Amino acid sequence: MRIVSLLPSATEIICELGLESNLVGVSHECDYPLVVRKLPVVTSSVIPKNARSDEIDRLVRDHLRTHSALYLLDLELLRTLRPDVIVTQALCDVCAVSADDVEDAVRSLPGQPTVINLEPMSLEDVFTTMIAVGQAAGIEAVAAASVARLRARVAAVKTRTAAAVSEPTRVVFLEWLDPPFNAGHWTPHLIKVAGGHDCLGNEGRPSVTRSWDDIRTAQPDVLFVACCGFSVERALEDLPSLARRDGWHALPCVENDRIYFCDGSAYFNRPGPRLVDSLELLAHALHPDIHPMPETYRDSVVQPAATADLRRAC
Repeated sequence: MRIVSLLPSATEIICELGLESNLVGVSHECDYPLVVRKLPVVTSSVIPKNARSDEIDRLVRDHLRTHSALYLLDLELLRTLRPDVIVTQALCDVCAVSADDVEDAVRSLPGQPTVINLEPMSLEDVFTTMIAVGQAAGIEAVAAASVARLRARVAAVKTRTAAAVSEPTRVVFLEWLDPPFNAGHWTPHLIKVAGGHDCLGNEGRPSVTRSWDDIRTAQPDVLFVACCGFSVERALEDLPSLARRDGWHALPCVENDRIYFCDGSAYFNRPGPRLVDSLELLAHALHPDIHPMPETYRDSVVQPAATADLRRAC
């Protein structure tokens, strides 16, 4: 079976199930595990790579309003790769090639490859998509075993939280800073399991833009940031856009130096197996005395000493 993946979370699922040798092409954003970086890239983005965050937001909104493509498919390369299966998504036109564009491309490809659309809105949905990919590849038992291992890790976090967290920590979780976007879909559930309360929660629904007044009114104990497609270093560049706002210094999360940044390309924003890693990272950030930080990603969350410097700079 020759598989092309058009989004990073699908690539991670495929590799989690031991199908990396079947992958013959990936998207321009697929970067994990490292082995996939050597594969042919069949997509590209029309958004300039080094654009400012507010400019990226404007360009994305413009493209969505005019129904123009954010991502392009290399049809000639796809024909050369001769995929039997193309894994994509119809959940979000901002995240990957649109479902309509994929369907149009498939009609022009020899052999009419099978298209698997993944549309998870929750952690449970992610486990369901893993089983679906396993079924399509004829390795349902492998997929079931992988999901069982992930469920066990989630259950361990739930057990520790239930036993030791009496008062949930108030959390604002942002996946974009300029303008602020409150994370939706699976993230509010992860916050709850980790022992937090999502002050701006919209569980099972798309992420939405929030005003500064929404954030200030929420008075979060913790601000957690994982910007879509951004490394920690790139996301930190946008923190001053919040720190200059009225009332910033009076927020409990600022007063108590509880602002955390995480790599949005690796964690939280990709609905794949690493959402369980994301849960464990979040749980440790919220309740470090209860939830241990696994050694394998000890440096994945950054708490910027930053807040003291920002008080002086902003």
